[in-house]
Amino acid sequence: MEQKSDILWRIRLIYFLMAVIAVAIIAKVLYIQLVEGEYWKEISRSSTIRYVSIEAARGDICADDGRLLATSVPVYEIRMDMSSSVTSDQLFSDNVDSLAYQLSRLFGDRSEARYRRDLLRARQNQERYHLVKRNVTWEQLQQARRFPLFRLGRFGGGFIVNERTRREMPYQTLAARTIGYEREGIYVGLEGAYREYLEGVQGKRLMQRLSGGTWMPISDQNEIRPQNGKDLITTINVEIQDITEKALLKQLQRFRASHGTAVVMEVATGKIKAISNLQRNSSGTGYDEMYNFAVGQSTEPGSTFKLASLIAALEDGVVSPDDYIDTGGGSITYYNRTMRDVNEEGHGNIPVREAFALSSNVGISQIIYQAYKNNPERFVAQLRRLGLHEPLDLEISGEGRPVIREPGSQGWSNLSLPWMAIGYEVSLTPLQTLTLYNSVANNGRMMKPMFVSEIRQAGRTVKRFSPTVMNRSIAGNRTIRNAQEMLVQAVEKGTASNIRTDAYPIAGKTGTAQIAQAGQGYRGPSGTHYQASFVGYFPADDPVYSCIVMINNPRGYIYTGSGVAAPVFREIADKMYAAQFFMAPEEEQEVMMASFPGFRSGHLDDLRNIYAPFDVRISKGSFESQWVRATLSADTVRFEDRKFIENLVPEVVGMGLSDAIHVLENAGLRVRFSGRGVVRRQSIPPGRRINTGNTIYLELS
Repeated sequence: MEQKSDILWRIRLIYFLMAVIAVAIIAKVLYIQLVEGEYWKEISRSSTIRYVSIEAARGDICADDGRLLATSVPVYEIRMDMSSSVTSDQLFSDNVDSLAYQLSRLFGDRSEARYRRDLLRARQNQERYHLVKRNVTWEQLQQARRFPLFRLGRFGGGFIVNERTRREMPYQTLAARTIGYEREGIYVGLEGAYREYLEGVQGKRLMQRLSGGTWMPISDQNEIRPQNGKDLITTINVEIQDITEKALLKQLQRFRASHGTAVVMEVATGKIKAISNLQRNSSGTGYDEMYNFAVGQSTEPGSTFKLASLIAALEDGVVSPDDYIDTGGGSITYYNRTMRDVNEEGHGNIPVREAFALSSNVGISQIIYQAYKNNPERFVAQLRRLGLHEPLDLEISGEGRPVIREPGSQGWSNLSLPWMAIGYEVSLTPLQTLTLYNSVANNGRMMKPMFVSEIRQAGRTVKRFSPTVMNRSIAGNRTIRNAQEMLVQAVEKGTASNIRTDAYPIAGKTGTAQIAQAGQGYRGPSGTHYQASFVGYFPADDPVYSCIVMINNPRGYIYTGSGVAAPVFREIADKMYAAQFFMAPEEEQEVMMASFPGFRSGHLDDLRNIYAPFDVRISKGSFESQWVRATLSADTVRFEDRKFIENLVPEVVGMGLSDAIHVLENAGLRVRFSGRGVVRRQSIPPGRRINTGNTIYLELS
């Protein structure tokens, strides 16, 4: 009896505990549903549905005439929702073969059978976000929209399109390092300097996570469209940039130099019209834009610094251009170190202006040493007045810091003053040196180098940048006039006389500096390395452009600024003169126009026939394209390739009507014209992106 009672007690206890547990479970379920329901629903939704960012298209970076230098090109991805709830089995079966055929024909990356097999497998697995093709162009997308199933859209045929952008530079390497780029989240050049304007505002898209972790857009109606970035209008001129880059590259290849830079600046405004930085690539097979030497490389400038030294001495009144200085036999010893002229025989007793023109180290160093040896602080103060001790504060990051030592500072010695006078123990970037010379050309007014003139949105100017005056007068009028005259004489009768021309006057100064090698001084195991430079402006009687050319470590027995850098300057100036970037003297202009036919651009064979009867030589060579531009250099007509970039408006100014129509219609434009003769104006500037069906108007005369 007791045993039975004990068993019943245990059974009742178990039933009671089970009842309590059941009640607790029911209570918890009710609590979750009624009290915490919304919280857990939101957790569930957030794990399967979320908003993702849509990158805004970065704004375009354009040349001074609106041609594209960097642009965001839309690239598309085609996917399909293979669920039978979207497309019925019958509809899919009826169209899959023709769809596979069209896809294979359009993209050519897979056979029709392969496309069909992939589509059937995705259908069998009921894939909701099947990848059909990546990197689809806009033109391909428009064709794909008409394909079987795709033409029914997303909810009728499962057709899904994702858009992204890819940054492209239509002119490829042209000023590439200055225009800039993005790598691993780091922006350089103008891309970085104006990032806040270029980036725009990101959008949002509602996405759902599918099995396997794939995310698919839910609906376009839930999408917040991004706001595209603003456009930069730079000061860079495509033609001048092309001239500059080709001239620099040719000389780098000729002398097998390690790297070089060339910059063209507009004298009155400081606008940078061209900037090229080329460096031998790692394979040693060519030159690429990998570092902005013009902005970032601060080195000892050598003899181009002699202009600053003489401006300081002229401004202090310790010397005049007509004073005489004894250069002796071409060498002089300061303390325990000997300084020599390039002409080891010396120049004897010569005027200061001649010492400058001949770039006499002995002469210029003596002027500065004798005037300031008891008060070097006074010399340094004049250099600081020129602004040479401060960076230019450029928009582009990475500017090299100038070095102008103070007496008593670390590194200053008894040798500092004479060696500073000739461009050693100081450091400047090429752009800082050019800014000084540009100031002399601009009658003493120092302009800040300028890379961007406008910011636009949808073609409307939202911000305009004006030229910035850094110093209204770096020196007195007499000092500036004397400096200008000495720079002209350096080209007329001095070290740069090899680039003198009767067509227009040039002013400038050569520089040849030994380069200190890390930990090895100026003479390393591989010998002495040199930096050849030339900086000046043209035309000297009414300056329009200033230019610096600097070439590092030229190989061979020619390494001087006059032999290596100055010819690049001359070639740039000559081609700008021929292209009428600055006005020729009236008499020269009449002769040139009388012997130069109106047709400047067109088909190579046609232009050769046009110029054949004229008393000029015609340059020969191979061309990548049959479309060329003709330029006149002395008595020779030269033809240059005229490249037309896909999806960008071609330049047809200078062409005959039939050639212009052929080029424009092949590019997808409708052509309307007025007048007769040669194309003088086109309504859509060259380099703009083409929208199929656009009409362009040509004005002929």
